[in-house]
Order: sequence, then structure tokens, then C-alpha cells
Amino acid sequence: MAEFLLVHGSNHGAWCWRDILPRLHAAGHGARALDLPSAGSDPTPPESVTLAACRDAVLAALDGPTILVGHSLGGITITAAAAAAPERIAALVFLAAWAPREGESARDLRARHGCANLMAAMRLSPDRKTSTFRDETLDTYFYHDCPPGTADYARARLTPQPTAPGTEPAAALPPGLECHYIRCTADRIIPPEAQRDMTRDWPIAHLHDMECGHSPFFAQPDRLADILNRIAETT
Repeated sequence: MAEFLLVHGSNHGAWCWRDILPRLHAAGHGARALDLPSAGSDPTPPESVTLAACRDAVLAALDGPTILVGHSLGGITITAAAAAAPERIAALVFLAAWAPREGESARDLRARHGCANLMAAMRLSPDRKTSTFRDETLDTYFYHDCPPGTADYARARLTPQPTAPGTEPAAALPPGLECHYIRCTADRIIPPEAQRDMTRDWPIAHLHDMECGHSPFFAQPDRLADILNRIAETT
């Protein structure tokens, strides 16, 4: 059985994995989720958070070779962790996530792929050190295909997102590290065409499609857990 660490994306926290953790546990896996610095219940001031701080929080949570799953901006975080300590990583799984090449930042990828909905959803603080999601975009862009009440559940838990981690360039991943990508074909935040472009030269066996939007952990938890379980079986 595998060890999983689930890493959330912008403005979210460990809470977004509530439906996935019990499914992975039921399959016999070890699975945990963490709050990155300033997210969820973590008290770190968001203005002070860097990509290095997020990377170090992930590394501190590892216990033996682990499959890291990163959602959305979490793809940047798991890339940084794997580049720093590849011997501690069994595989990376990018879930509707930014999958940067060396030197690329999330900001670079947003600019390259347009991401009009994401840019419309983001509201920068006056000092530009944090961002939040515009309330009216939650149902339309983030949770449009999720069960009723999902947006309200998230609305009560979303926190300001530090901007610095999304502006910092990615380090190179070591050759041979196993990487998988779960593409969400109805994603309204990271466009499906962007997800296809980031994985254009990946092995077909490492690409997994879900017919859902940007929040598959709420929209299709059974399907997502099944994909993660199959990845674990082949890793």
C-alpha cells in the first residue's frame, strides 16, 4: 500500500480533501492532507509566505517514500518539494494543476494560457501580497458541477492566498521521477487546453482524464480516488 500526501491549491486548505482521505484509507493506503503556511488553520501571516516555506512544509510532513498529489497551484508546491528531495518522493500527481518546467512560475503559465476566468476570479489586496476569490465566481467557475452546498462549505473556509509562491520560478525535476497528470476536461479555471499543452510530451499511461471541473475532490470523489488507487498500484 502507498503513502499519499495531498497538497491543496490557492486559497484552499486540507479541508478540500475531506471526501478523498476516507476513500484512500478504505483502500488500505496511508493518506494525509496538510494546511500550507497561512492556509486553513495555519497561523502564518500570508504576506510572509514564500514558495520555499510551502516546500519545506511539505517536506516536513513526509514520512517515507510518498506520492505527492498537488491540486491547481499545489502543482508548483509539489514540484519544489520533489526538486529538493527526490529520494523522498515515490511519484508526483498533478491534479488540474500547474505543471511547470524549469524556470517557469504559475504567473508565467497563467499569462501563456490566458486563464480569463481565473484572472476574473482573483482579487488582489491593495499591497498585492495576497489575493482572494470574488464571491460571485465560486459557483460559476470553481464548484459548478459539485453537490449542492459545496460553494457554501468552501466559502466559510477559503483564506487569502499569498502571491509570492505563484511568482517564483520552478526548479528542475530530476530525470526519471514518475509524474502523472489528472486532466479535468470541463475545468473553468485552468483551461483543458492548458492542461493538454503542459502534458503534451508525457507518457500516455501517465495521463488520466476526468469529465469534471476544477474541484474533482468534491465533484467526483469516487472517480478521483479510483485513479489515485490505480496510480499507487503501478508506482
